[in-house]
Amino acid sequence: MNRRAFVTGLGAVLAAALAARAQPRKAPVVGYLGYDAPGSDPTGIAGLRDGLRELGYVENQNIFIEYRFAESQDDRLAALIRELMILKVDLLLAQGTAVTAAAKRATATIPIVAVAGDPLGSGFVQSLARPGGNITGLSTGQAANFGGKWLEIVKATIPQASLVGVILNPTNRSSVERLSEMESVAPSLGLRVMSHVVKKSADIDDAFVAVTRAHVAAVVIMADPLVVGEKAHVVKAAAAHRVPAIYGFREFVDAGGLMSYGANLADLWRRAATYVDRILKGAKPADLPVEEPRKFELIINLKTAKALGLTIPPSLLLRADQVIE
Repeated sequence: MNRRAFVTGLGAVLAAALAARAQPRKAPVVGYLGYDAPGSDPTGIAGLRDGLRELGYVENQNIFIEYRFAESQDDRLAALIRELMILKVDLLLAQGTAVTAAAKRATATIPIVAVAGDPLGSGFVQSLARPGGNITGLSTGQAANFGGKWLEIVKATIPQASLVGVILNPTNRSSVERLSEMESVAPSLGLRVMSHVVKKSADIDDAFVAVTRAHVAAVVIMADPLVVGEKAHVVKAAAAHRVPAIYGFREFVDAGGLMSYGANLADLWRRAATYVDRILKGAKPADLPVEEPRKFELIINLKTAKALGLTIPPSLLLRADQVIE
C-alpha cells in the first residue's frame, strides 16, 4: 500500500472519529488530565469514580470521562488540553499543579476542578473562600505546622537519628514553607535538617549522593510535579543508596518506598466528584470554595523496611492506616 495514502487515510479516520466524539451528547463529558502515565494514580481515579457513583453517575452511561495523560512531559499538556477542548468537554479535571497551570493558560471559560498542592499560592484562585475565576477544587497542600509531623515520624522510626535530609524543589512555595517549619521544629526533637535542591531529573541522583555522604538517618521527600513525575526514579535512588525515605503521598510507597504521611488522595478525589456534580448542575467555579484535606494517612512498607535492615516500632505500626507486607 502507498505509504502516503495510508497516512492520509489514517489521518482522515482519526479526524472523523474526533469530530464524531465532539458532537453534542445527552450525557455530560468531563476531561481528566493527569500529569504522569496512565495507571499512575489508581487511588485518585478510584476515589473519583466512587464519588461519582455516590452521586448517581455511571461512567459511559450518564457521564463520559475522557482521560489524557502527559507522561510527565510538560510540553505535552497544551496539546492534550486542546484535544479535550475540541471534544467540547463540559469541564476539566486537573491533576496537580503543572496540569492546572497549563489548563489556566489554555482557557478562562471552561470550568476547571483542580486537585493541586497550593491553589492560592500558585495564583489559580483569588482566595480559597471565593476563587473568583473558572478554577476551583481541592488542595493537597498541608496546613501550617505540618512539616514537623514528618520529623516526628522519623524520630519515632529511628530514635537515634540526629540529621535528616530534605529533598525539595525550591520553586514550590509549599515545600519551602514546610522546610522552614521543619527547621524550626527539629531542635526540639534533637534533630538537624539538611536540605538538598532538585530542579530537574538529574538533580535527584545528586541529592541522594549528597545525603548519603552526609550520613543522614533518613530523608524527607517533598512532593511537587517534578518529584511526583519521577517517583519511580526517586524510590529507586533511595533504595540504591539505602536511605530510609518518607514521602507525602502513598503512591511512592505503592512504588516501593518506605513510608508516607500525607493527604488521602482517594478522599480528595471522591470530594472532587461533588464539584463536578455542582458545576454540571449550574454552579460557577468562582463561587465554590476550595477545600483542604480532611483525612491524612500513614502508610508503611515492611518489605522495604526489611530490605533496609530497619525495624519499625510497634507503636508506629499501630498508628499506620495501612501496612504493606
